[in-house]
Amino acid sequence: MKETQFIKENKEKWQRFEQLNASSHANPEELSDLYLDITDDLGYAQTNYHRRTVRVYLNQLAQKVFIGVNKFKKDSVKELLRGLTLSLPIEIYKSRRTLMTAFIAFIVYVGIGVVSTIINPDFPRIVMGDGYVDMTIQNIEAGNPLGVYEDSDQLAMFINITTNNLGVAFLTFFAGFFFTVGSHMLLFSNGVMLGAFQYYFRLKGLLITSFLGIWIHGAFEISAIVLAGGAGITAGNGWLFPGTHTRFQSMKLSTKRGVKIMFGLVPFIIAAGFLESYVTHNYDTMPDWTKWMIIAFSFALIIFFFVVYPYYIAKKHPELINKEEDFNDVNDYQFVQGKIRSIGEIVRESLAFYQKYFSKFMLVIWRIVLPIALGLIFVRDYLFPEDQYYVYFFDWANQLDFIFGFSFRTKYDLISFSSWLILLTLIHASVLHVFYCLVETPVSLIQYLKKRFLALFVGNLLLCSIVLLLPWYILLPSILVIPFIQLIIPSFGFGNEKWLSNLKIGFKFGASSYIISLICLILLGALVAVFVQPLAFVGSIVENEMRGPTMFPDVLDLFCDFIEKIVANYGQNGVFWSNVFRQIIYVVILLISIPLYTILSVFLFSNMQETKQAKFLWKEYEKFGKRDRYKETSVED
Repeated sequence: MKETQFIKENKEKWQRFEQLNASSHANPEELSDLYLDITDDLGYAQTNYHRRTVRVYLNQLAQKVFIGVNKFKKDSVKELLRGLTLSLPIEIYKSRRTLMTAFIAFIVYVGIGVVSTIINPDFPRIVMGDGYVDMTIQNIEAGNPLGVYEDSDQLAMFINITTNNLGVAFLTFFAGFFFTVGSHMLLFSNGVMLGAFQYYFRLKGLLITSFLGIWIHGAFEISAIVLAGGAGITAGNGWLFPGTHTRFQSMKLSTKRGVKIMFGLVPFIIAAGFLESYVTHNYDTMPDWTKWMIIAFSFALIIFFFVVYPYYIAKKHPELINKEEDFNDVNDYQFVQGKIRSIGEIVRESLAFYQKYFSKFMLVIWRIVLPIALGLIFVRDYLFPEDQYYVYFFDWANQLDFIFGFSFRTKYDLISFSSWLILLTLIHASVLHVFYCLVETPVSLIQYLKKRFLALFVGNLLLCSIVLLLPWYILLPSILVIPFIQLIIPSFGFGNEKWLSNLKIGFKFGASSYIISLICLILLGALVAVFVQPLAFVGSIVENEMRGPTMFPDVLDLFCDFIEKIVANYGQNGVFWSNVFRQIIYVVILLISIPLYTILSVFLFSNMQETKQAKFLWKEYEKFGKRDRYKETSVED
C-alpha cells in the first residue's frame, strides 16, 4: 500500500484521536480502542515507511495514547467524602467492643491512681516525679496552680505538644500489635497518672480549678489516647482471634481497621494541641462558663463522632456491617511491565512484590550479607570495646555511627565503611536480579553480578555518600536530596548504555519524578516505622544517669534492661552486651528494610522510563510489525 493511500484511509481516525486528546471529557474506552488501532498502524508504518514523516507522527500519537490511558488516577472528592461519612463510621462501629474495652480499662486505671493517692498522698511523686510535683506545689503557693501552661511561646508550645500527643497516641496504637498487652500498659500508665494528678489537686482543694483548666484540652487529648488504645487492641485482636480467616488475613483486616480509626483521631489530637496552647494557656482570664462550654462541646463532639454517628450509619446501612472482605492472595500478584502507576499503586505494588519475592532476594541476604555484617560488628566491638561501655542518649544514632564507621577516626572505619558499601550493593543487586529475570532472559545471580556489580557499586557510593556520611541531626532533612539520586541504582541495574549515559538517565529521571519520589519515600518510611517503632522506636531516648528515665520505652529497651541485669550477675559489663544486642537488632531491621527501598526505586524508574522513553511500548511496536500480516509489506521508495 502506498503511503498516500495509507494516510487517506486512516487520517479521520487519527484526527479523532487528536480531538479526544484535547478534550477533558474524552471517553476512556474510545481512547483504549484508538490505542490498539494506532499502535497497529505504527507497527505497519515502521515496517513499510521507516524513513517517512507518517512514522514520526504516529509515534507521537501512540505515546500520547499510552500515557493518557495510564495516567494517574485521582480520587474524586465524592469518594473521599464517602470514606469519611461511611467507611470510617462503619469501621468504628465494628470496633465498638474493643473501644469500649479500652474505655472501661482506662476508667479502672484512673480509679487505681485515685485509690493509690488516697492511701499514699505521696503516690503522685512516684508516677510523675518529684520535680513536677514540686513545681506544681510552687505554682499553687503562688496562686497559679496551672502555671505550667503559661511558660512558653504559644506557637512553639503548639508544635511540641501536638507532636508529642501524636507520638503518644500512635505508640499506644502500635503497642497493641504485641497481643494487645502494649496498649493496655500505656493506657494503665496514662490512667494511673491522670487519676493521681486529679486527686492530688482534690487534696489541695483545687479539683474544680484543675478540672476546668486541664479538661479544656484534655477532653480531646485523653479521649484520643483511650481511642488509640482501643484501635491498638483492635489490631492486636487480629493476631489473637483470627476467626474464620487465616491469621495473616485477620491481622491485615484488623490493622486496616485500626489505622482508619487512628487517622480519624488525628484532627482531634491537633485540636487538643491548639486548645492547650492557645486556650488553656490563657485559662485564668476566661470566665468559668466559657470553660464549661468548651469542655461540654468537646465531649459532645467526641461522643457524636465515635458513638452516635457510627451507630446511625450502621443502622442505615446494615449491609455494610457484614460485608465480606476481599483478600487478595499475594501469590496472585504479577509484575506488569510498561504500566504507569499512581503513587498509591507504586506503594501497594512495592509491598506486594516484596512479600511475594521475599524468599528469593532474602536468601542472599541471610546466607551472605547477614553473617558478614555480624562479623563486622563483632570485630569492631572487639577492637573498640570502650565505645560500648556507655548508655547513649540517642542510642540509634550513636550505634549506626559505630557500625558504619561514620567518624573515620581510624583505618578500620574506612574498611568498615567500604565493606558496608559492598554489602549494600549486594542487597540492591539481589533485588534487581529478581526484576531482571521477570522482564529479560533469566540469568543466574552470578552472571548478573559479573555484568552489573561494579556499576551498581558506583551508584550505591553516590547514594551512601549522602545517607551514611551525614551527621544524624541532618539525616532526616537529607530525604529532600535522595529523590535526585534514588533512580541511579535501577538505571545502572537495567540500562544497556555506558556508565555515563546511565548516570545521566538516573539523574534526569530522579529530577523529573522528584515530587512523586519524595511522597513515595515518606509514605513507605511511615509504613516501615509503623512496624519497626514498637520494636526499636527511634524516638526512644535511652535512660541514663544524666538525662533521666526513658521517655517512650520500646520492646528493645525492655530486652536490653533484662540483658544488663542477667550479664551483671555473672560479673560482666551489662551495658556492653546490651549495646551489642542493640546493634544486632538494628542491622537485622536494616537488612529487611533496604530491599523494600530498592523495589520502590525500580517502580519509580519504570514509571519514568515509560513516561519519557516508552521503552516497553517500543517493544510492543516490534511485535505489532511482525503480526500485521493482513497488510501489504511492500516498501514505497
